[in-house]
Amino acid sequence: MTSKALKPNTLFIEVSGAGLPEVDGLFVPSTAPPVESESGTVSSLGYWNGKMAWDRADNKCERSPALSYSNSYTSWRICRLDGHLAYDITSEDALPPTNAEWHVYKKGVAPAPSVVIHHFDPRKPLPRPTVYFVLGGPGSGKGTMCTLAANQLGWTHLSTGDLLRAERAAGGETAAEIERYITAGELVPNEITVTLLKKAMDQAMRLQGKTNFLLDGFPRSLDNMEGWYQVFGREAELPTMLHFECPYPVLEQRILGRAKYSNRSDDNVASMKLRFDTFKAKTLPTLELFQGLNKVIEVDASLGREAVYAMVKESLQAHTDPELAAQPLTELSEMQLGLRPYPMRG
Repeated sequence: MTSKALKPNTLFIEVSGAGLPEVDGLFVPSTAPPVESESGTVSSLGYWNGKMAWDRADNKCERSPALSYSNSYTSWRICRLDGHLAYDITSEDALPPTNAEWHVYKKGVAPAPSVVIHHFDPRKPLPRPTVYFVLGGPGSGKGTMCTLAANQLGWTHLSTGDLLRAERAAGGETAAEIERYITAGELVPNEITVTLLKKAMDQAMRLQGKTNFLLDGFPRSLDNMEGWYQVFGREAELPTMLHFECPYPVLEQRILGRAKYSNRSDDNVASMKLRFDTFKAKTLPTLELFQGLNKVIEVDASLGREAVYAMVKESLQAHTDPELAAQPLTELSEMQLGLRPYPMRG
């Protein structure tokens, strides 16, 4: 087996909580020279036995790679500083498992460590992401279209509403405050919203390698924009905004239809009216700001789902992986577009 066609190893691994503290630390793509392993596989830069491999970032381990895969034992292995194996896990996965318990090997000490894979060097700042703001009245369908873009085009869909509801459900220190604002149809304070958004983006970039983001429901106010400036700086170019335009009667009809199965406390006529009034009063000035900068793409959300998705796909094309853009619709996407029914629940 040769490994010339293998893609470069650009991942970083963080090992922590080992019973043998010397094992803990950052592991970087291996620079071990090509050599034939015990199973007869010729390694290549960053690889061992046909799978990615890593050295300790501090270069202290006598063995290189220090974290690698064994074809003979079908297991991932982590070494002590003296080169002896300390931990392993039986697996044929392409990468070291991060959600399963490792085994304490002969030279290891309990407990076994935890493993986290980073898509960017954690010692360096994250790259600047590609971001599209997504705005529209309640019921405009922007959430559905963002979900489709995530499923079909590889974009990461972050809904400020979903993030706030998840934080509220988790019962954190701001849960009661979030509940009060959401139920009243008012905007949650800027500090809470932006903090949750930044945390979610950073996590998606580091742990999933995602760099394209659709921010659903952000910025809802000029105050939100101040929070954005604080995080990304005023000198950076502002993202493009997708605006889902839809008449109020259509929005009202959609919300009432959604209320039958959503179980959301704000899916009712009273809350919907409050949310729409808030949108007009606080969000439209933000939209006007971006329109003045010629950074708004208008999406006619009153059209059918297929037509709306086609507009969204075209708007994101410049930053979308061509292979993902060319793939056929998945069954889930077809259901979201109304092209096939959802399965009946038994």
